[in-house]
This record gives sequence, C-alpha cells and structure tokens, in this order.
Amino acid sequence: MGFFANADVPVIAAFILYLAMMLGIGFYFSNKSKKTSDYFLGGRKLGSWVTAMSAQASDMSGWLLMGLPGAAYATGMGNYWIAIGLAIGTILNWIFVARPLRRFTEVCGDSITIPQYLQNRFKTSSPVVRMVCAAVIFIFFLVYTTSAFVSGGKLFQVVFNIDPANEAYTKAAVVISALIIITYTFFGGFSAVAWTDFIQGMLMVITIVALPIAMVSATPNFSWDLAMNTPKVGTADTSGYMSMTSGMSFVEIISNLAWAFGYFGMPHILVRFMAIKDTKSVKKSGIIAVVWVLISLTAAVLVGILGRVYLDSQGQILDAASQELIFITTVKKLFPSFLGGIFLSAVLASIMSTADSQLLVTASAVVNDFYSIIVKKEASEKKMMWISRISVMIVAVIACILAINPNDSIMGIVSNAWAGFGAAFGPAILLSLYWKRLTLKGTVAGIIGGAATVICWIYILPAFHDAMPGFIDFVNSLYAIIPGCIVSVILTVAVSLADKAPSEEVLQMFDTAKTEQA
Repeated sequence: MGFFANADVPVIAAFILYLAMMLGIGFYFSNKSKKTSDYFLGGRKLGSWVTAMSAQASDMSGWLLMGLPGAAYATGMGNYWIAIGLAIGTILNWIFVARPLRRFTEVCGDSITIPQYLQNRFKTSSPVVRMVCAAVIFIFFLVYTTSAFVSGGKLFQVVFNIDPANEAYTKAAVVISALIIITYTFFGGFSAVAWTDFIQGMLMVITIVALPIAMVSATPNFSWDLAMNTPKVGTADTSGYMSMTSGMSFVEIISNLAWAFGYFGMPHILVRFMAIKDTKSVKKSGIIAVVWVLISLTAAVLVGILGRVYLDSQGQILDAASQELIFITTVKKLFPSFLGGIFLSAVLASIMSTADSQLLVTASAVVNDFYSIIVKKEASEKKMMWISRISVMIVAVIACILAINPNDSIMGIVSNAWAGFGAAFGPAILLSLYWKRLTLKGTVAGIIGGAATVICWIYILPAFHDAMPGFIDFVNSLYAIIPGCIVSVILTVAVSLADKAPSEEVLQMFDTAKTEQA
C-alpha cells in the first residue's frame, strides 16, 4: 500500500470515475470495429463537433496543460509566440488541408492512412513511399508518445504525493499512465479515440479557462502590476516578464512562430480530416476547432503567468524540476478535493487524447504499411485487427521504457517530434494537394530529407559545438522545423522536376479530386 499511502481519496475517486467512463467508451466500441478501416478511420462517419474536438484534443497533448504553462511560468509572455504560431497553423490547416485531403484520400483508392494515400496518389504498386512513411511515423511517434507518458508520470506523482526522489514509485507512475491509455486504445480503436477525445477536449477547455479566473480571485490585492513586476525565473530583471519581445532575438521569435508549419504534417491530426463524414462538414468543424484553440492556448499561457503571481503571493516558488507542474500545483491549492480531482482529470485527458491517437496512427503504419506489404500480403480482417491491437501494445511498451528515464522536458520532447513530422510530411501533403507535377520520387526524397535534417539539427550538429561554437549557437536557437521544411521543399520540387512527368492517369485523378471537392 506504500504507493497509495499519501493519496488524496476524493481525488482518486474522481480519477476512477473519469477513467471508468473513458474505458467504458473503449469497450463499447470494441464490438463496432469489425474491419481495419473501422479501427483506424471509424468508417469515415465523424460529425463536425467530434471531428473538431478530436482533432484539437489529439493535437494539444500534455504540453498544453504542463509544458506551455511551465514555460510561461518561468519566462513570461515570450512564450505566447508559440501559441500564436499554433493558432495560425490550426487556421491554415483547416482552410488549406482539411477539405481537399478528405476528398483526395477518398478519390485515391479510399486511403485509410497517410502513407497509403501518398502511394495511391501516384497510382504505383511500389511500396517505397509507404515504407519510408511508416519508418518516419514509428520513429517520431515513439518520441511523441514518450512525452505523453512522461506527462502522465508527473501527474500521478502529484496525485499520489510521490516524492520525485523515490525512483521506484516514479517509474510505477509512468507505467500506470501508460496502461490506462493502452487499454481503451487497444479495444476501441479510432471511434473510441475520437469520442473520448471529444469529451476530453471539452473537459480541457472548461478547466483551463476556470483556473486563471480562480487564480485572480484567490490572489490578495491582485493587479496586473504584480505580473508586470514579476522577474523571470533565475533573474532579478522585472522588465521583461510581461513583454513578448524583451530578451528574445528575432530568430527565437521566428522559431516560435514556425510551430505553425508542423500542423501540415501531423498524421494524428490529418487522419481526423480523412475521417469526417463529408466535405460539407469541414467548415463547421474548422470554426469549432479554431475557437477552441484560441481559447485554450491563451488560457494556457495565462495559467503560467497568473499561477506565478498567485504562488508568489502564497510564498511559494517552483524550482526548475517542478515548473511544468504549475497547473497541477495550483489546481490542488485552489479547488476542493473531488472537484480538484475532476480538474486534474483534464491533465490526464490532454495526455490520453494525444497518446491514444499517436498509438493508433503508429499501429496503422505498422499494419497497413509494413505487415500487409512485406510480411504477408493476404490476411483475414480478424487477423489484421489483432495484429493492429498487438502493434498498439508493442509501440506503447517501447515508449513507456523510454519515458521511465526521460532526457528532456515535456516541452523539449514534443518540440522535437513536432519538428520531425512537420518537416517530413508537411511539404509532401501540401504539394500532393496543390501541385500537379509532383512525383513519387520527389515525395520520397522530400520526406527523407526533411526527417534527416531535423534529426541532424537536433541530435548531431550540437556535438560539434567546440569546433564551431558560433554556428552551433545559431543552430540551437533556430527551431529545427525551419531548415527541415526548407530542405524538404527543395528536394521535393527539384527531384520531381528532374523526374519524368506523372502519367495521364495520375493527372486525371488529380483533376477529379480537385473538381469534386471544389
């Protein structure tokens, strides 16, 4: 009973109630996923509200309630540039990608995964593009899912009052969060994920809006001057905390805005566009999604800033290891136990809503874009369903092992995965929808080039800091998605133009998709 000895019973009761509802949805849909197309795409039957909330909830992982507020807590309004970049990316994604991708994936062989769509887009029997996509998805979603399990571990540490120094219990917290996510994703598939994401998205936005209001009400003699005079963590400078530009270079601002590029290449978001019931529902879904994002991102930054003011008034300052717990810490202080448990469930909701989607997309890549092509081309639907579920388990176990001893913050892990997907798939998806001259070879070259550039920028170049410190300092300040996208676009266009033009059949299919979705 040592793990539960310091737990708050009403909080645990709220968690159990919430989790029972989520797992119930998973079991409900377990009997409705008869085919892999149902398991991975819900039969293309999602309505506007479910599509919108599912897309955005799966987008805003644990970093929305932990990583972003933690960064804002430490350094202030400068982090709002990331929120602006994400808002811009959300709007552009719904305008330029959602509707045409829904139509193109249907016209191009009724594709149920992004890799399958990119193969069908060129009417080729070569599996090379699907294999490359599957590898990229597997690598970067392992990183992304790891961030979710790290978030879940930190949440359960607080809920169960676990001392971070107790290594055995902190590892157990990560494993518990992973088991919860795995269970309902394993059984329910896409429909369970989409509907739980809808509920989780509603809970997230209600909680993240309520918390800043409670902080202001609970801060004695609150005024914005208190925030204006708050120094950044580790400094005595009070001039820049509420400034969006103080202490930030042009490169840093551009890097934060560049998060917008990531949206065009996020498989777990793009698959929502593919699953919506028809193109007519896209406009309504887009409006709902954009409103949700604008409210949530603004509130997340306010949680960090107002939480700093509130905790300062209580004589408490979070150290570097605890800054990403600002949301959780203030919820526990401000709300009664059971209500606090419901609000803390919003953190679990943000984690689950992204991790489940990532597990599902990764499994779909393993099954549809690896197993069905390379290992065994012919398999029954029942067998494919079980292979899909086993794939979810395998990916989750690997991510859980990585999460037990993380080497970076939640924000850092997410930013790396975001850059990888944005650079690898973003240019390929946009050009596939709008450029007739795009070829298969150009697409493959761009995906590999974008992913490789991000990996090199983040993990390899910093090792050469002693040899060329000035350049490496620039590398560290420029978000990897920028050079990744540049390299990807150049390679995609150059190789496509050097390659022979697409066949008449491919061009005709492109025209059909453009005409019917207009």
